[in-house]
Amino acid sequence: MIASLAAFAVAALVTPLLAKWLGRRVFAVIALLPAAVFVLLRTWMPGILAGTPVVEIVPWIPTLDIALSFRLDALALLLALIVTGVGALVLLYCMHYFADDEPALGRFAALLLAFAGVMFGLVTADDVFILFTFWEATSVLSYLLIGHYTGRKESRGAALQALTVTTFGGLAMLVGLVILAVDGGTTSLSELIANPVTGAAGEWAIALVLLGAISKSALVPFHFWLPAAMAAPTPVSAYLHAAAMVKAGVYLVARLAPGYADLEVWHPIVVGLGALTMLVGGWRALRQYDLKLLLAYGTVSQLGFLVMVTGFGTRDAALAGVTLLLAHALFKATLFLVVGIVDHAAGTRDWRKLSGVGRRMPVIATIGIVAAASMAGVPPLLGFVAKEAVFTAFLDAVAAGDAWAWIALIAAFAGSVLTVAYSVRFVWGAFSSKQDVADCPLHAPSPAIAVAPGLLAGASIVAAFAITFIEPLLAAYADELPGSHDYHLALWHGLEPALAISAVVFALGALLVWGRQRVARLQASVAPVLDSARGYLGIVSIVDRLAATVTTTIQSRGLPGYLAIIVAVFIGGLGTLSILNTSWPSEIRLWDYPAQPFLAFVMAVAAIAAATVRQRMTAVLLVSVTGYGLVLLFGMSGAPDLALTQALVETIVLVVFVLVLRRLPKQIAQRNPPVHKLARGIIGALAGIVMGVLGLVALGARIEPTIAEGLPALALEAHGKNIVNVMLVDIRAWDTLGEISVLVAVATGVASLIFVSGRTGGAPRLDHVEGLVNRRDRLTPVPEPAWSIRAPRTSLADTAGETDAAGEAAETRQTWLLAGRTISPRNRSILIEVLVRLLFHPAIIVSVFLLFVGHNAPGGGFAGGLLAGLALVARYLAGGRYELGEAAPVDAGRLLGTGLLLAAGTAAGSLLFGGPVFESAWFETEVPLLGTISIGTSTLFDIGVYLVVVGLVLDILRSLGGEVDRQEERQTADDGDGDFTTGDGEGAAEHDEGVEHADGVEYRDGARLPQPEEARP
Repeated sequence: MIASLAAFAVAALVTPLLAKWLGRRVFAVIALLPAAVFVLLRTWMPGILAGTPVVEIVPWIPTLDIALSFRLDALALLLALIVTGVGALVLLYCMHYFADDEPALGRFAALLLAFAGVMFGLVTADDVFILFTFWEATSVLSYLLIGHYTGRKESRGAALQALTVTTFGGLAMLVGLVILAVDGGTTSLSELIANPVTGAAGEWAIALVLLGAISKSALVPFHFWLPAAMAAPTPVSAYLHAAAMVKAGVYLVARLAPGYADLEVWHPIVVGLGALTMLVGGWRALRQYDLKLLLAYGTVSQLGFLVMVTGFGTRDAALAGVTLLLAHALFKATLFLVVGIVDHAAGTRDWRKLSGVGRRMPVIATIGIVAAASMAGVPPLLGFVAKEAVFTAFLDAVAAGDAWAWIALIAAFAGSVLTVAYSVRFVWGAFSSKQDVADCPLHAPSPAIAVAPGLLAGASIVAAFAITFIEPLLAAYADELPGSHDYHLALWHGLEPALAISAVVFALGALLVWGRQRVARLQASVAPVLDSARGYLGIVSIVDRLAATVTTTIQSRGLPGYLAIIVAVFIGGLGTLSILNTSWPSEIRLWDYPAQPFLAFVMAVAAIAAATVRQRMTAVLLVSVTGYGLVLLFGMSGAPDLALTQALVETIVLVVFVLVLRRLPKQIAQRNPPVHKLARGIIGALAGIVMGVLGLVALGARIEPTIAEGLPALALEAHGKNIVNVMLVDIRAWDTLGEISVLVAVATGVASLIFVSGRTGGAPRLDHVEGLVNRRDRLTPVPEPAWSIRAPRTSLADTAGETDAAGEAAETRQTWLLAGRTISPRNRSILIEVLVRLLFHPAIIVSVFLLFVGHNAPGGGFAGGLLAGLALVARYLAGGRYELGEAAPVDAGRLLGTGLLLAAGTAAGSLLFGGPVFESAWFETEVPLLGTISIGTSTLFDIGVYLVVVGLVLDILRSLGGEVDRQEERQTADDGDGDFTTGDGEGAAEHDEGVEHADGVEYRDGARLPQPEEARP
């Protein structure tokens, strides 16, 4: 099972790449995976039916008793077969449903395949927290699939609504699972069912878990999200909202029923809400004109029916429930797929506009009629077998004196009448020839599109006749519940009460169809009593208004006021706790060595000066003094790793500040002088005092012995001598993974704020510079055609027309950097170019050296990545954005993603070998001259950290450096004569960039342009 889950994950990752090569044919390729898992599951069926479930356990978090535990018993096998079998057919259907030019086709295919894998994990998970992880993953993936058409407001709204509702239920469910795990003393779901938690804890826990189940399965009052989710593509509706995701709640109810059906809270939720949902969904289905909405409300009704039956708590009801679950997956998936075909052919799902479809599409009509008949419970179909079993189970329970059986029987009877009525409404609306409606034009679909719904409809027929062979799988689960084992599934039980009830159901359903106009008038006259959608929108509106009010109140004074509130809360909260503290250090040592107070004094003076100076650049430099002072403190305290990293970080931060300050005024508060200086000074001083007090409290609050003494042994165990780096990439690798994830988010956020449109691709290359040809390290001007005459411009370098000897010399001298001549001659520096040319490659080599020696000496992925980033900074500062493109011709996003994927893959790689997450492994070998070389998984993790840091710096340079340069040059050109030229390769036509004059000669990006007097008439 774990191997199958890994296969789903890997296949989902490579699917977007395959889609680029195969187009929509990729669906046929990836459909092979769920089909193969389906076949594998069938081979395990004999052993499972013999009473030996398949169990796989991999320890994960032993201290919390959490393991990657999976268990395949009869119920899990049934759901897994549905998930993989229907999933394979839906993927095959997608190949004919979508066109090759469908937007984001690869992403959609990957998400749908990933969803199949996640659902497989959900139904086989035996650890309650692993189950919850898959449970929430289905919500996230359904959000992405429902919102596939990102340009449509209704798709985005429906996706957010589904995510909000199901996540709310999931959080409640998590609390219930925690209570069960704590009181039950285990996280194993099978053990919690075999030894159920009783008492108040069990009642509350099960109520919360059922809250999650009914939200996922769209029961009242959470039913409104499912019809709204019909904004999704039809394959999503067929799979998620008919065969897979909405079944998760039904599965959880069925799974818990053997252990918890006797609790007092169980039947009011399961039977009561199930019965109400069946009636509400069926009633509203009769009012729909959109075929997809009709099926959606019918699904709501059927889900209430399923929850009510599977959770009733008797053996016969459980047998009927799982039979109905299988039947529903077959007929409802078929109906949604048929609607997709009709919609594609006719261009509409409104049955008021459809006429003559069945006559011209007889195969599709036959498939749809068979599926609708199974939904209505017409013999000889599987739906009929299931409903006969339901009526029999409830009649037996009524005879046994069960009060809840009366409610269930009446609801099942009334709901079945409505089911017959809306099933007929669907068939008549989709396929009939209507007298007052002209035949709608049809676009003939590919005959192959009918294969998937045809197989599913055929399965409804075959399963009814082969029910004797299917029953052992269904009964293997049902036998876990109390009750006699006398009842068996069959297509014909003879003349019995259940058959009579079915006959009355058909008669009343036909009566509703005959009097449909009266029923419609009655429905129109009855106000909707249960309108949860309006309540949801009201709650969302209230939350939005409250958030807007709080935000406006807190942030009305701009950034200074916003920060003042944050710092004031910090002072009030932690300051009060510090005053109430009783654990103070017994002694205070003012310094460890004489230089400490001197450094502290310098840092304090710099900090105070930074808060009082008026120039931005001076303030930034003064702030950097405090950072570099910290470098000295770390170095003198015996922490070379921290000192090295702090120095590199401080330098990078200083560069970022300089890049940003280029577009800001030199003076601070140039137009709006600061106010409330005294109050701000008091707040700042108090914040510093509180931080100092917290440091003292922390020193005196230790109640356990330090762990520092054990770190050397742990580092040696991890094959490392540098404790700091071993901590980062091995002992506390979880923290580092979280930190680099934050770095990726920061890079994405910065780029999103700077780039107006797409940010994919690397920095601009020299090939995109108009007027230049890159020839083996030399940039040669390309002569313009004779007809290209430009008017002389005022020199930016010398408005008086004086000779710029330095500029002339710079224009003619050797280029030390690839993009050196894209810089204006006045801004070029031979010294900087030579230094960068000489130091760049050694810096990269040293950064790689720091990366690989970090496990045993000062260095590591962070330090090495920062040094490589500084080398890129030097290339950018010396040669501009084109030089950055030549130095690192890669997409920063790919570096970030590759690094994060490598780090996360290293974390999860140990799972493939049966170990816990982040379990380390090493490879040692003897190399001549170099001695013993040890390379472990922590090295791979550190390489991921290195790539993320380099990608972050590159992305910031592209955003705050290159992109800001481009925007500034464009703005300068906009203020000029308005001539246009080709941009820098980023997809937009721009004004002339980098045009300057030196001694009357015009340059663009450093290339000399033909002058008007040189052009031929």
